[in-house]
Amino acid sequence: MTTPIITVTLNPAVDLTVTLDELVPGSVHRARDAQSSVGGKGINVAGCIADWGIPVVATGVLGRGNDATFSDFFKDKGIQDRFVRTAGDTRTNIKIVDLGRSSTTDINLPGLTFDGETYDLVFEVLSREVISGALVVLAGSLPLGLEDDVWAKMTADLNRRGARVLLDTSGAPLAKALDAPAANLPFAIKPNRLELETWLGRPVTDVADHVRVARQLIERGVRFVVMSRGGEGAIFVRDGGAVNAKLPVINAISTVGAGDAMVAGIATGLADNLGLEALARRAVAFATAKLGRVGPHLPAPDDVRSLARQVQVTSISL
Repeated sequence: MTTPIITVTLNPAVDLTVTLDELVPGSVHRARDAQSSVGGKGINVAGCIADWGIPVVATGVLGRGNDATFSDFFKDKGIQDRFVRTAGDTRTNIKIVDLGRSSTTDINLPGLTFDGETYDLVFEVLSREVISGALVVLAGSLPLGLEDDVWAKMTADLNRRGARVLLDTSGAPLAKALDAPAANLPFAIKPNRLELETWLGRPVTDVADHVRVARQLIERGVRFVVMSRGGEGAIFVRDGGAVNAKLPVINAISTVGAGDAMVAGIATGLADNLGLEALARRAVAFATAKLGRVGPHLPAPDDVRSLARQVQVTSISL
């Protein structure tokens, strides 16, 4: 039996996506459409992994007040629900899709506030679920009440248990994780260009610069670095190899969650021990397939495989 991939979401959300013909600040709008779905990076990743057909365990913290939405989602997807429930409601994030500009405006509300005791309950879940070699996705922002080094500490603890950690976060939590000693670094990371530049404190100028930064991280102990670059595709770097992979965007309904879908593609590729090119194809195909759907969903696996065959992969000299 395939070992489940585990995802951890400490700051989940209900995503309310409102579609407008055009967003005009200060004006009254009549929405063309509105859809509500579960959200939070790790939950989005779990949904896409489940659609691909690999077993997945999802944990983190949810508010009891509106947890039925999440429970129904996990049941429908066949995701093993190991979330800790706490008092209050899980936050709502608002996504405004501007059809005229083909852009999305995000309004992210504060999440649940919880303490170290609740965090300890989450790690107790992980302690029961993680076996040596397990792949664990730590994804998203941190809620109020937790220090910036929480992902770094969790990564270190999971490394000691023999897990492989795929980290997708930003800002201070990313910096704390990447400042760790080699033994405590994540196995893989997936920053986008802005997240990478924020961490570096400078612009990343071109493909060669992206690869230089990735190689520096790999020399320090990160095993796999993926840098997403929007319409320019993504750069995938492992020790001894680097590729750029991209696929033209077709029928983009919503860009929300595309990066999370890419993380799901990376996770399933790592779980299947794919080579660099095959993993890059799958990850980009996941992200592109997600653009045609609202919420954490993928089309049928055969449709994703068809997209993967179309991905343009270019080797990059190291």
